[in-house]
Amino acid sequence: MTVHIIKLCVGVDSVDDLEQRIILRQQLSALNGEAGEQIHTTRMTPKRREEILDGGSLYWVIKGMILARQKIVDLRAIRGEDGIGRCQIVMDPTLVRTESQPRRAFQGWRYLKVSDAPRDIDPLRTANDLPEAFRRELADLGLL
Repeated sequence: MTVHIIKLCVGVDSVDDLEQRIILRQQLSALNGEAGEQIHTTRMTPKRREEILDGGSLYWVIKGMILARQKIVDLRAIRGEDGIGRCQIVMDPTLVRTESQPRRAFQGWRYLKVSDAPRDIDPLRTANDLPEAFRRELADLGLL
């Protein structure tokens, strides 16, 4: 049974901002001759590894709203230079926009049931052409 992870996207202002950061990391990796994996390191390692790797995604909360996700392709246990164990969440670099869903701030990450995850936005839908702030306002009003 698949399960997702939800995490705050700290320091990012919009989905477009996150997308640009992903592209920049990919370009820098290519310049350095590296594989260009999309990795987010976190302190706690998920116990439900098999469920996450069975099609799970990392859902990003940006400015109080779930707005995008990336498919999780691996979870790696590592030890930091300080000797503390951490987890690398390895993701597909493709960013998938989702319907907006409000979320309060929290620390770390949380599991997210498939039934509670927002749906992907059809890339052909016209709402995608709207500025993100406007889409957020429409979603807050229940119009998207």
